[in-house]
Amino acid sequence: MAEREVLVDKMRLTYEGLFSIYELYKMMDEWFEEKGYDKREVKNIESVFPEGKYIEIVMEPWKKLTDYAKSVIKVRMIFSDIKDVQVDKDGVKVNMNQGRAHFVFDAYLETDYENRWEAKPTFFFIRTLFDKYFYKGYTSQLKAEVMDAVTELHARIKGFLNLHRY
Repeated sequence: MAEREVLVDKMRLTYEGLFSIYELYKMMDEWFEEKGYDKREVKNIESVFPEGKYIEIVMEPWKKLTDYAKSVIKVRMIFSDIKDVQVDKDGVKVNMNQGRAHFVFDAYLETDYENRWEAKPTFFFIRTLFDKYFYKGYTSQLKAEVMDAVTELHARIKGFLNLHRY
């Protein structure tokens, strides 16, 4: 079984106001593609209530860093009380959404995700020794890459949402 180390645990971002869910999703999709992540959407729920829509999206994009390690970023997006509104922007009517957005970010570093070192107990022991003594600097560098990616995504989303303040 692959070893999954939690690097970022429940980093949160909350926003209330005008924004476009479509543009936000498109921006995130472009960012994942630009950074080389393969996107996997785990959950996509949309419910309509009298006070507005409720949308929950959980994505787990992953990136193969080496043959031994891969990074996984889990993004949980919860949009509540979403209403469609039209806004005048420079004399042009633009369709946007108004409501609350809540994001939760988690990041993991998975090592031995292909279970090559789990076949025999001696392999597992050797892997543990290598992880502890020889690959320590290497894995710490990979951890820093994953954490930088998560903080960059967090900042990009925060910047995107602050662009739509009127």
